[in-house]
Amino acid sequence: MDPRVAPRPTVAGLSIPRWEFIALAAALMALNALAIDIMLPGLQEMGASLGVENENHRQYVISAYFAGMGIGLLPYGPISDRFGRRGPLLFGLTVYVIAAYGAALAPSFGVLLVLRFIQGLGAAATRVIAVSMVRDRFGGRAMAEIMSLIFMVFMIIPVIAPGAGQIIMLVANWHMIFVSMATLALAISIWAAVRLPETLDPRDRRPFTLSSVMQAAGTVLTTRMSVWYMLASMTVFGALFGFINSAQQVYVGIYGLGVWFPVVFAAIAAMMSLSSFLNSRLVVRVGMRRLSHGALLGFCLVSTIWFVWSLFGEVPFPAFVLLFAAAMFQFGWIGSNFNALAMEPLGHIAGSASSVQGFFQTIGGGVIGAIIGQAFNGTTTPLAAGFCGVGLIAVVMVLIAEKGVLFRAQHAPAHH
Repeated sequence: MDPRVAPRPTVAGLSIPRWEFIALAAALMALNALAIDIMLPGLQEMGASLGVENENHRQYVISAYFAGMGIGLLPYGPISDRFGRRGPLLFGLTVYVIAAYGAALAPSFGVLLVLRFIQGLGAAATRVIAVSMVRDRFGGRAMAEIMSLIFMVFMIIPVIAPGAGQIIMLVANWHMIFVSMATLALAISIWAAVRLPETLDPRDRRPFTLSSVMQAAGTVLTTRMSVWYMLASMTVFGALFGFINSAQQVYVGIYGLGVWFPVVFAAIAAMMSLSSFLNSRLVVRVGMRRLSHGALLGFCLVSTIWFVWSLFGEVPFPAFVLLFAAAMFQFGWIGSNFNALAMEPLGHIAGSASSVQGFFQTIGGGVIGAIIGQAFNGTTTPLAAGFCGVGLIAVVMVLIAEKGVLFRAQHAPAHH
Protein backbone atom coordinates (compact mmCIF):
# COMPACT_ATOMS: atom_id res chain seq x y z
CA MET A 1 0.00 0.00 0.00
CA ASP A 2 1.23 3.46 -0.88
CA PRO A 3 2.50 4.97 2.40
CA ARG A 4 1.25 8.37 1.30
CA VAL A 5 -2.35 7.14 1.32
CA ALA A 6 -3.99 7.56 4.72
CA PRO A 7 -6.54 4.99 5.88
CA ARG A 8 -10.14 6.07 5.49
CA PRO A 9 -11.05 7.82 8.75
CA THR A 10 -13.85 6.93 11.10
CA VAL A 11 -15.25 9.22 13.73
CA ALA A 12 -13.99 7.22 16.68
CA GLY A 13 -15.72 7.77 19.99
CA LEU A 14 -18.64 9.75 18.56
CA SER A 15 -22.26 8.77 18.97
CA ILE A 16 -23.41 10.19 15.63
CA PRO A 17 -22.65 8.96 12.10
CA ARG A 18 -19.70 10.39 10.21
CA TRP A 19 -22.01 12.04 7.65
CA GLU A 20 -24.01 13.81 10.36
CA PHE A 21 -20.85 15.00 12.08
CA ILE A 22 -19.65 16.51 8.78
CA ALA A 23 -23.07 18.01 8.03
CA LEU A 24 -23.41 19.56 11.47
CA ALA A 25 -19.89 20.99 11.44
CA ALA A 26 -20.58 22.41 7.97
CA ALA A 27 -23.90 23.89 9.09
CA LEU A 28 -22.19 25.59 12.03
CA MET A 29 -19.53 27.12 9.79
CA ALA A 30 -22.17 28.01 7.19
CA LEU A 31 -23.83 30.36 9.67
CA ASN A 32 -20.93 32.74 8.95
CA ALA A 33 -21.65 32.70 5.22
CA LEU A 34 -25.37 33.05 5.93
CA ALA A 35 -24.76 36.17 8.03
CA ILE A 36 -23.13 37.82 5.02
CA ASP A 37 -24.47 36.41 1.77
CA ILE A 38 -28.21 36.48 2.41
CA MET A 39 -28.09 40.21 3.06
CA LEU A 40 -26.16 41.27 -0.06
CA PRO A 41 -29.31 41.91 -2.15
CA GLY A 42 -30.69 44.10 0.65
CA LEU A 43 -27.68 46.36 1.20
CA GLN A 44 -28.96 49.09 -1.11
CA GLU A 45 -32.40 49.27 0.50
CA MET A 46 -30.86 48.93 3.95
CA GLY A 47 -28.63 51.92 3.31
CA ALA A 48 -31.49 53.99 1.92
CA SER A 49 -33.79 53.07 4.82
CA LEU A 50 -31.21 54.01 7.46
CA GLY A 51 -29.91 57.16 5.76
CA VAL A 52 -26.52 55.93 4.50
CA GLU A 53 -25.54 58.32 1.69
CA ASN A 54 -22.12 56.94 0.64
CA GLU A 55 -22.64 53.60 -1.09
CA ASN A 56 -19.23 52.31 0.05
CA HIS A 57 -20.31 52.87 3.67
CA ARG A 58 -22.98 50.20 3.28
CA GLN A 59 -20.09 47.73 3.34
CA TYR A 60 -19.64 48.51 7.05
CA VAL A 61 -22.53 46.12 7.77
CA ILE A 62 -20.21 43.34 6.63
CA SER A 63 -17.04 44.83 8.13
CA ALA A 64 -18.66 45.18 11.59
CA TYR A 65 -19.58 41.50 11.55
CA PHE A 66 -16.02 40.49 10.61
CA ALA A 67 -14.62 42.72 13.36
CA GLY A 68 -16.82 41.12 16.00
CA MET A 69 -16.03 37.63 14.81
CA GLY A 70 -12.30 38.31 14.69
CA ILE A 71 -12.16 39.62 18.24
CA GLY A 72 -14.46 36.87 19.50
CA LEU A 73 -12.23 34.17 18.08
CA LEU A 74 -9.52 34.68 20.71
CA PRO A 75 -11.36 33.62 23.90
CA TYR A 76 -13.44 30.74 22.52
CA GLY A 77 -10.48 28.48 21.80
CA PRO A 78 -8.88 28.52 25.26
CA ILE A 79 -12.31 28.36 26.89
CA SER A 80 -13.27 25.32 24.79
CA ASP A 81 -9.89 23.70 25.57
CA ARG A 82 -10.75 24.05 29.26
CA PHE A 83 -14.52 23.40 29.41
CA GLY A 84 -15.10 21.33 26.29
CA ARG A 85 -16.64 22.18 22.94
CA ARG A 86 -20.39 21.99 23.56
CA GLY A 87 -20.96 24.67 26.22
CA PRO A 88 -19.03 27.52 24.56
CA LEU A 89 -20.53 26.62 21.18
CA LEU A 90 -24.12 26.77 22.45
CA PHE A 91 -23.41 30.06 24.21
CA GLY A 92 -22.05 31.60 20.99
CA LEU A 93 -25.02 30.34 19.00
CA THR A 94 -27.40 31.96 21.49
CA VAL A 95 -25.62 35.32 21.11
CA TYR A 96 -25.76 34.99 17.31
CA VAL A 97 -29.50 34.30 17.27
CA ILE A 98 -30.42 37.10 19.70
CA ALA A 99 -28.28 39.67 17.85
CA ALA A 100 -29.76 38.68 14.48
CA TYR A 101 -33.31 39.06 15.74
CA GLY A 102 -32.30 42.38 17.30
CA ALA A 103 -30.82 43.61 14.00
CA ALA A 104 -34.24 43.22 12.40
CA LEU A 105 -35.49 45.92 14.79
CA ALA A 106 -32.48 48.27 14.53
CA PRO A 107 -33.73 51.89 14.48
CA SER A 108 -30.52 53.38 13.05
CA PHE A 109 -27.42 52.42 11.09
CA GLY A 110 -25.23 52.81 14.19
CA VAL A 111 -27.37 50.40 16.22
CA LEU A 112 -27.34 47.97 13.31
CA LEU A 113 -23.54 48.04 13.22
CA VAL A 114 -23.34 47.37 16.97
CA LEU A 115 -25.70 44.40 16.69
CA ARG A 116 -23.75 43.06 13.73
CA PHE A 117 -20.57 43.33 15.80
CA ILE A 118 -22.26 41.37 18.62
CA GLN A 119 -23.55 38.80 16.12
CA GLY A 120 -19.97 38.34 14.94
CA LEU A 121 -18.85 37.79 18.53
CA GLY A 122 -21.33 34.93 18.79
CA ALA A 123 -20.45 33.53 15.38
CA ALA A 124 -16.81 33.22 16.39
CA ALA A 125 -17.75 30.16 18.44
CA THR A 126 -18.88 28.30 15.34
CA ARG A 127 -15.65 29.08 13.44
CA VAL A 128 -13.31 28.04 16.25
CA ILE A 129 -15.16 25.05 17.62
CA ALA A 130 -16.14 23.47 14.29
CA VAL A 131 -12.46 23.35 13.28
CA SER A 132 -11.45 22.18 16.76
CA MET A 133 -13.97 19.34 16.68
CA VAL A 134 -12.54 18.10 13.40
CA ARG A 135 -8.98 18.33 14.71
CA ASP A 136 -10.05 16.48 17.89
CA ARG A 137 -10.82 13.44 15.73
CA PHE A 138 -8.70 13.72 12.58
CA GLY A 139 -5.16 14.65 11.54
CA GLY A 140 -3.12 15.19 8.38
CA ARG A 141 -4.66 14.37 5.03
CA ALA A 142 -7.67 12.84 6.76
CA MET A 143 -8.38 16.24 8.31
CA ALA A 144 -7.93 17.92 4.93
CA GLU A 145 -10.43 15.47 3.43
CA ILE A 146 -13.00 16.17 6.14
CA MET A 147 -12.43 19.93 5.93
CA SER A 148 -12.95 19.76 2.16
CA LEU A 149 -16.27 17.97 2.62
CA ILE A 150 -17.29 20.50 5.25
CA PHE A 151 -16.27 23.36 2.96
CA MET A 152 -18.28 21.78 0.12
CA VAL A 153 -21.45 21.71 2.24
CA PHE A 154 -20.60 25.13 3.67
CA MET A 155 -20.52 26.55 0.13
CA ILE A 156 -24.16 25.60 -0.41
CA ILE A 157 -25.06 28.71 1.60
CA PRO A 158 -23.40 31.19 -0.80
CA VAL A 159 -25.13 29.32 -3.63
CA ILE A 160 -28.63 29.74 -2.23
CA ALA A 161 -28.42 32.62 0.25
CA PRO A 162 -28.23 35.60 -2.16
CA GLY A 163 -31.14 34.16 -4.14
CA ALA A 164 -33.09 33.66 -0.94
CA GLY A 165 -32.26 37.22 0.07
CA GLN A 166 -33.45 38.50 -3.31
CA ILE A 167 -36.75 36.60 -2.96
CA ILE A 168 -37.22 38.08 0.52
CA MET A 169 -36.58 41.55 -0.88
CA LEU A 170 -39.22 40.99 -3.56
CA VAL A 171 -41.96 40.08 -1.07
CA ALA A 172 -40.83 41.91 2.09
CA ASN A 173 -38.09 44.29 3.25
CA TRP A 174 -34.56 44.05 4.64
CA HIS A 175 -35.80 43.48 8.19
CA MET A 176 -37.13 40.06 7.18
CA ILE A 177 -33.65 39.05 6.00
CA PHE A 178 -32.43 39.19 9.59
CA VAL A 179 -35.52 37.37 10.86
CA SER A 180 -34.90 34.55 8.36
CA MET A 181 -31.19 34.43 9.26
CA ALA A 182 -31.96 34.20 12.98
CA THR A 183 -34.63 31.54 12.53
CA LEU A 184 -32.38 29.24 10.51
CA ALA A 185 -29.58 29.76 13.05
CA LEU A 186 -32.02 28.83 15.83
CA ALA A 187 -32.87 25.59 14.03
CA ILE A 188 -29.17 24.68 13.65
CA SER A 189 -28.61 25.55 17.33
CA ILE A 190 -31.32 23.12 18.38
CA TRP A 191 -29.79 20.42 16.15
CA ALA A 192 -26.40 20.96 17.77
CA ALA A 193 -27.86 20.98 21.28
CA VAL A 194 -29.67 17.68 20.70
CA ARG A 195 -27.17 15.74 18.58
CA LEU A 196 -23.64 17.08 18.94
CA PRO A 197 -21.49 15.05 21.34
CA GLU A 198 -18.44 16.32 23.19
CA THR A 199 -15.35 15.68 21.05
CA LEU A 200 -12.65 16.84 23.46
CA ASP A 201 -11.11 14.02 25.44
CA PRO A 202 -11.15 14.97 29.16
CA ARG A 203 -7.44 14.10 29.31
CA ASP A 204 -6.72 16.81 26.72
CA ARG A 205 -8.35 19.65 28.65
CA ARG A 206 -6.02 22.54 29.41
CA PRO A 207 -6.15 24.99 32.32
CA PHE A 208 -7.74 28.32 31.49
CA THR A 209 -5.06 30.66 32.78
CA LEU A 210 -3.30 33.61 31.22
CA SER A 211 -0.02 31.69 31.14
CA SER A 212 -1.58 28.69 29.37
CA VAL A 213 -3.27 30.97 26.83
CA MET A 214 -0.04 32.88 26.18
CA GLN A 215 1.87 29.60 25.90
CA ALA A 216 -0.57 28.29 23.31
CA ALA A 217 -0.45 31.55 21.35
CA GLY A 218 3.33 31.46 21.49
CA THR A 219 3.34 27.92 20.15
CA VAL A 220 1.15 28.92 17.20
CA LEU A 221 3.19 31.99 16.38
CA THR A 222 6.57 30.27 16.66
CA THR A 223 5.72 27.12 14.70
CA ARG A 224 6.96 27.98 11.21
CA MET A 225 4.51 25.83 9.26
CA SER A 226 1.53 27.02 11.26
CA VAL A 227 2.22 30.74 11.29
CA TRP A 228 3.13 31.10 7.61
CA TYR A 229 0.27 28.97 6.30
CA MET A 230 -2.02 30.92 8.61
CA LEU A 231 -0.79 34.21 7.13
CA ALA A 232 -0.98 32.88 3.57
CA SER A 233 -4.56 31.80 4.18
CA MET A 234 -5.30 35.22 5.71
CA THR A 235 -4.11 37.11 2.63
CA VAL A 236 -6.04 34.93 0.19
CA PHE A 237 -9.19 35.18 2.31
CA GLY A 238 -8.70 38.95 2.20
CA ALA A 239 -9.33 38.83 -1.55
CA LEU A 240 -12.56 36.89 -1.00
CA PHE A 241 -13.70 39.36 1.67
CA GLY A 242 -12.90 42.22 -0.67
CA PHE A 243 -15.11 40.73 -3.35
CA ILE A 244 -17.94 40.06 -0.91
CA ASN A 245 -17.80 43.69 0.24
CA SER A 246 -18.21 45.01 -3.30
CA ALA A 247 -20.13 42.15 -4.98
CA GLN A 248 -23.39 44.05 -5.20
CA GLN A 249 -21.64 47.11 -6.65
CA VAL A 250 -19.79 45.00 -9.25
CA TYR A 251 -22.69 42.85 -10.41
CA VAL A 252 -25.38 45.53 -10.26
CA GLY A 253 -23.45 48.78 -10.64
CA ILE A 254 -20.92 47.76 -13.30
CA TYR A 255 -22.58 44.89 -15.15
CA GLY A 256 -26.22 45.87 -14.60
CA LEU A 257 -27.51 42.47 -13.56
CA GLY A 258 -30.17 43.88 -11.25
CA VAL A 259 -32.18 41.16 -9.52
CA TRP A 260 -30.22 38.49 -11.44
CA PHE A 261 -26.95 39.09 -9.64
CA PRO A 262 -27.63 36.32 -7.05
CA VAL A 263 -27.77 33.81 -9.92
CA VAL A 264 -24.21 34.63 -11.01
CA PHE A 265 -23.07 34.81 -7.38
CA ALA A 266 -24.52 31.33 -6.84
CA ALA A 267 -22.81 29.95 -9.96
CA ILE A 268 -19.42 31.16 -8.73
CA ALA A 269 -20.06 29.70 -5.27
CA ALA A 270 -21.03 26.41 -6.91
CA MET A 271 -17.62 26.32 -8.59
CA MET A 272 -15.99 26.64 -5.16
CA SER A 273 -18.20 23.87 -3.80
CA LEU A 274 -17.26 21.60 -6.73
CA SER A 275 -13.61 22.41 -6.17
CA SER A 276 -13.88 21.46 -2.48
CA PHE A 277 -15.55 18.17 -3.38
CA LEU A 278 -12.79 17.32 -5.86
CA ASN A 279 -10.22 18.24 -3.22
CA SER A 280 -11.80 15.79 -0.77
CA ARG A 281 -11.49 13.05 -3.40
CA LEU A 282 -7.92 13.87 -4.40
CA VAL A 283 -6.15 15.08 -1.27
CA VAL A 284 -5.56 11.69 0.34
CA ARG A 285 -3.74 10.42 -2.76
CA VAL A 286 -2.18 13.58 -4.15
CA GLY A 287 -1.43 15.42 -0.91
CA MET A 288 -2.26 18.83 0.53
CA ARG A 289 0.88 20.54 -0.72
CA ARG A 290 0.68 19.50 -4.34
CA LEU A 291 -2.98 20.51 -4.62
CA SER A 292 -2.81 23.77 -2.70
CA HIS A 293 0.51 24.98 -4.13
CA GLY A 294 -0.63 24.33 -7.68
CA ALA A 295 -3.95 26.06 -6.97
CA LEU A 296 -2.20 29.10 -5.49
CA LEU A 297 -0.02 29.49 -8.60
CA GLY A 298 -3.12 29.10 -10.76
CA PHE A 299 -4.91 31.72 -8.67
CA CYS A 300 -2.01 34.14 -9.25
CA LEU A 301 -1.97 33.49 -13.00
CA VAL A 302 -5.71 34.04 -13.45
CA SER A 303 -5.70 37.15 -11.24
CA THR A 304 -2.77 38.65 -13.14
CA ILE A 305 -4.55 38.15 -16.47
CA TRP A 306 -7.68 39.78 -15.03
CA PHE A 307 -5.73 42.73 -13.60
CA VAL A 308 -3.73 43.43 -16.76
CA TRP A 309 -6.86 43.19 -18.92
CA SER A 310 -8.73 45.62 -16.63
CA LEU A 311 -6.01 48.25 -17.13
CA PHE A 312 -7.01 48.52 -20.81
CA GLY A 313 -10.73 48.91 -20.16
CA GLU A 314 -13.53 47.13 -18.36
CA VAL A 315 -13.37 43.37 -18.78
CA PRO A 316 -16.46 42.14 -20.71
CA PHE A 317 -18.93 40.33 -18.51
CA PRO A 318 -18.44 36.83 -20.02
CA ALA A 319 -14.65 37.14 -19.61
CA PHE A 320 -15.06 38.48 -16.07
CA VAL A 321 -17.23 35.53 -15.07
CA LEU A 322 -14.80 33.06 -16.65
CA LEU A 323 -11.73 34.55 -14.96
CA PHE A 324 -13.41 35.03 -11.60
CA ALA A 325 -14.87 31.51 -11.64
CA ALA A 326 -11.39 30.14 -12.40
CA ALA A 327 -9.90 32.09 -9.49
CA MET A 328 -12.60 30.89 -7.10
CA PHE A 329 -12.20 27.30 -8.26
CA GLN A 330 -8.55 27.52 -7.21
CA PHE A 331 -9.64 29.06 -3.92
CA GLY A 332 -11.54 25.88 -3.09
CA TRP A 333 -8.25 23.94 -3.16
CA ILE A 334 -6.36 26.58 -1.19
CA GLY A 335 -8.59 27.25 1.81
CA SER A 336 -9.18 23.81 3.33
CA ASN A 337 -5.63 22.55 2.64
CA PHE A 338 -3.93 25.65 4.04
CA ASN A 339 -6.06 25.42 7.19
CA ALA A 340 -5.22 21.74 7.60
CA LEU A 341 -1.49 22.40 7.07
CA ALA A 342 -1.59 25.22 9.63
CA MET A 343 -3.40 23.06 12.20
CA GLU A 344 -1.46 19.84 11.62
CA PRO A 345 1.37 20.44 14.14
CA LEU A 346 -1.01 21.76 16.81
CA GLY A 347 -3.40 18.95 17.64
CA HIS A 348 -2.52 19.11 21.33
CA ILE A 349 -3.83 22.70 21.53
CA ALA A 350 -6.47 22.53 18.81
CA GLY A 351 -8.94 24.96 20.39
CA SER A 352 -6.41 27.65 21.24
CA ALA A 353 -4.63 27.18 17.90
CA SER A 354 -7.91 27.50 16.00
CA SER A 355 -8.65 30.71 17.95
CA VAL A 356 -5.32 32.35 17.22
CA GLN A 357 -5.33 31.33 13.57
CA GLY A 358 -8.96 32.32 13.13
CA PHE A 359 -8.28 35.69 14.75
CA PHE A 360 -5.49 36.54 12.33
CA GLN A 361 -7.33 35.15 9.32
CA THR A 362 -10.54 37.02 10.10
CA ILE A 363 -9.14 40.34 11.36
CA GLY A 364 -6.28 40.41 8.86
CA GLY A 365 -8.44 39.14 6.01
CA GLY A 366 -11.21 41.55 7.00
CA VAL A 367 -8.81 44.51 6.96
CA ILE A 368 -7.43 43.46 3.57
CA GLY A 369 -10.97 42.96 2.30
CA ALA A 370 -12.08 46.34 3.62
CA ILE A 371 -9.15 48.06 1.89
CA ILE A 372 -9.99 46.33 -1.38
CA GLY A 373 -13.70 47.03 -1.00
CA GLN A 374 -13.28 50.70 -0.07
CA ALA A 375 -11.00 51.15 -3.10
CA PHE A 376 -14.00 50.46 -5.36
CA ASN A 377 -14.14 53.23 -7.96
CA GLY A 378 -16.78 52.06 -10.39
CA THR A 379 -14.45 49.58 -12.12
CA THR A 380 -13.15 46.11 -11.33
CA THR A 381 -9.52 47.23 -11.46
CA PRO A 382 -9.07 47.67 -7.66
CA LEU A 383 -10.60 44.25 -7.09
CA ALA A 384 -8.39 42.62 -9.73
CA ALA A 385 -5.31 44.37 -8.31
CA GLY A 386 -6.23 43.10 -4.84
CA PHE A 387 -6.56 39.51 -6.04
CA CYS A 388 -3.26 39.67 -7.91
CA GLY A 389 -1.42 41.28 -5.02
CA VAL A 390 -2.59 38.95 -2.26
CA GLY A 391 -1.90 35.93 -4.42
CA LEU A 392 1.73 36.93 -4.95
CA ILE A 393 2.18 37.73 -1.25
CA ALA A 394 0.72 34.33 -0.33
CA VAL A 395 3.24 32.61 -2.62
CA VAL A 396 6.08 34.28 -0.73
CA MET A 397 4.60 33.18 2.60
CA VAL A 398 4.23 29.57 1.45
CA LEU A 399 7.82 29.58 0.23
CA ILE A 400 8.92 30.70 3.70
CA ALA A 401 6.79 27.97 5.32
CA GLU A 402 8.30 25.33 3.04
CA LYS A 403 11.87 26.66 3.15
CA GLY A 404 11.77 27.57 -0.51
CA VAL A 405 10.47 24.25 -1.88
CA LEU A 406 6.97 23.95 -3.34
CA PHE A 407 5.13 20.69 -4.12
CA ARG A 408 7.22 18.77 -1.61
CA ALA A 409 5.73 15.29 -1.22
CA GLN A 410 5.52 13.99 2.32
CA HIS A 411 4.21 10.83 3.83
CA ALA A 412 0.75 11.09 5.29
CA PRO A 413 0.98 11.97 8.97
CA ALA A 414 -0.27 9.47 11.46
CA HIS A 415 -4.04 9.52 11.88
CA HIS A 416 -5.16 11.11 15.11
